[in-house]
Amino acid sequence: MVEYAFGPLVLEDGVEFRLWAPLAEDVSLVIEGSSPREMERSDDGWHRCHIPGIGPGSRYKFGLPDGSEVPDPASRHQPEDVHGASEVIDLRYFEWKASDWLGRPWEESVIYELHIGSFTQQGTFRAAIERLDHLAELGVTSIQIMPVGDFPGRYNWGYDSVLPYAPDSSYGRPEDLMALVDAAHVRGINVFLDVVYNHFGPDGNYLATYAPLFTEHHKTPWGNGVNYDGEGSKAVREFIIQNAIYWITEFRLDGLRLDAVHAINDDAEEHLLHELARRAREAAGTRRHVHLIVENEDNDSDLLRRDEDGRATSFTAQWNDDVHHVLHIAATGETFGYYQDYADDDGKVGRALAEGFVFQGEHMPYRGDSRGKPTTGLPPTAFISFIQNHDQIGNRALGDRMITYRPPEPIKAVIAVYLLSPQIPMLFMGEEWGAREPFPYFCGFDDELNVKVRKGRREELSRLPGFDADDLLDPTARSTFEMAKLDWSQLVGTGASDMLAFYRSLLTLRKDRIVPLLQGASGSGSFRHEGRLTIVDWTLAGGSMLYLLANFSDEPVTIPSPFVGERIFLHGSNSEGTLAPWSVLSSIDLAKT
Repeated sequence: MVEYAFGPLVLEDGVEFRLWAPLAEDVSLVIEGSSPREMERSDDGWHRCHIPGIGPGSRYKFGLPDGSEVPDPASRHQPEDVHGASEVIDLRYFEWKASDWLGRPWEESVIYELHIGSFTQQGTFRAAIERLDHLAELGVTSIQIMPVGDFPGRYNWGYDSVLPYAPDSSYGRPEDLMALVDAAHVRGINVFLDVVYNHFGPDGNYLATYAPLFTEHHKTPWGNGVNYDGEGSKAVREFIIQNAIYWITEFRLDGLRLDAVHAINDDAEEHLLHELARRAREAAGTRRHVHLIVENEDNDSDLLRRDEDGRATSFTAQWNDDVHHVLHIAATGETFGYYQDYADDDGKVGRALAEGFVFQGEHMPYRGDSRGKPTTGLPPTAFISFIQNHDQIGNRALGDRMITYRPPEPIKAVIAVYLLSPQIPMLFMGEEWGAREPFPYFCGFDDELNVKVRKGRREELSRLPGFDADDLLDPTARSTFEMAKLDWSQLVGTGASDMLAFYRSLLTLRKDRIVPLLQGASGSGSFRHEGRLTIVDWTLAGGSMLYLLANFSDEPVTIPSPFVGERIFLHGSNSEGTLAPWSVLSSIDLAKT
C-alpha cells in the first residue's frame, strides 16, 4: 500500500492533518463546527495535527498567519470549489467489480479523448458510464479523460487546475470517478487521465503563499516555472510525483497523459519526468499494463526510447501533432498559422506516417527555431495519431470541427489512413458519428480574470484566422461551454449512422489484421511519392509488411504494378492501374513461417 505524505491521513482513532508550509511559522487547523487548533511545526516545514474522533466527511481549512483560511493543497474533495473547505475522504473501501483488471497491452490501444463536462448533457462521471457500451461496440479500448483536477468555476477545459488531488466537484465525487474507471474496466476499456504538471491555474492556488512552489530560475508561458530543482524542490517534486502515483494506484488508472512536458523545466540530476515515470511504474508493479503518454512541442524522441526487449523505459508514446498537421492539410487545403510549415511538400505526409516526426532537428520557420530529434529505432506505436483533438479544434476561432466545412470524401480518406496505420489512433469525442457540435475553448473565472482571458486568448492566437473578429466567441461565457456538449440524439440520423459504420468497420479491421502484427514491430517505415500518390510501408512483427497507398487529390493517380500483398481495405476505387480521387488502399504481406 502506498503511503502519501500530502493530505489527511485517516486512522482508526481519527485523522492526522498534514500541511507542508515552510514559509509559515504558525498554522492552525480549522474544522467546521470546532474552534481552531494550532498545528505542531517541525524543522522541515511540516505542520501536523491529530484529531481523534472524526473521520470521512469532516470539512476543514488551514489558518495562516495573515488570518486567511485556505483549503488543503492535497485535498481529495472540494464540495464548494477551490476556495471552500476541503473534505476528508477515505477511498479504501470502494468495492471494485473489476478487481482483477490488469489493463490492456499498448498495441491494442484505440484511444478516445473526452471532456467529462461536455461528453454528456449532464456532464458528470456517472453520466459518462452510460456511454461506455457505445464506445466498446465502436472498438475503443482506451478512454483518455481531459484534466479533472479541481479548477475554479463550474466549467473549464481542465488545464487551470489548482488542486491536483481532487476531482472537480462539478463532475461528481471521487467515488464517482472510481465508478467510471471500474465500469470501463468491466467493459475491457483502459482509462487514461490527462494531468497538468507544468503550471497551476490563476485562481485558487494558495500553496505558493506558504511554500516555494515557483522559481524565477525557469520561465514558462504561464510565468515562473514550477520549482523542481531549487531550494525546497524536494517536497514540490514529491507533491507532483505522489499525485501521479495516487491516480494510478488509488483510482486504478491505466495511464496518464502529461500535458506540455516541454514546459517542465528541471536541471536536477534526474529530471522530474524520468523520476515520475520510474516511480509510477514501480508503484503499479510488474503485472499491470501502465502506459504513460506525453504531449511535447519539442518532439524529444529521447523520452520515448525502448530497452533491448522493446519496452518503453520512460514514456510509452507521444501525441503526434505532425501527423495531424499533414493529414489536416491533405483534407482541407488549409495552410495558415503553423500549418504553413507542413504545406507544399507531399513528402511530409509520408514522413509523418512512416517515421512519426516530420521535423527531426530541421528548422521550423513558424516556430523560428529547429525542432525535434531523430526517431530512428522507435516503433510506430511510440506515436499517437489523430485528425482531431481538443487543441486542434479549440485553436480555431469558432471551435468548428472538420465535418462542418469539408465534404465527406477527403475526411473519410484521412480517417482510413490514420486508423489503419500502425501508429496508435486517437479519436476525439463524437468524431465517430460526425458530431457537428463545436469544441471552443471555455473557462469560467471571476469578472477580473475573465477580462484577462478574453484579451489573452486573442493575443495568443492572433496569427490564426478569426481571432480578430468582433463577434469572436467569448471563452468565459457559459453559452460557449454549453454549445460544446455532445448531442447524442443525433447518433440515430442517417449521416451519423453511415459515419459510425465506417469507423466501426475500420476499427474491426484494425483489430483483426493490424494489431496482431504490432507487438515486436521496431523501427521506422519507409515512404515515397509518385506524383500525388503517397506510398508508405512498415515492417511489422516477424517481418510482415503493411502497405498503404493514398490519393489525397481530386484526380486519379497511377499506382505501381504489380501490387504487393493481400489487399485488406479499399476506400474509393481502383481500376486499370489507377487509384480514384480521395481513395485509400491497404495491403499486408505476411512473413513466411
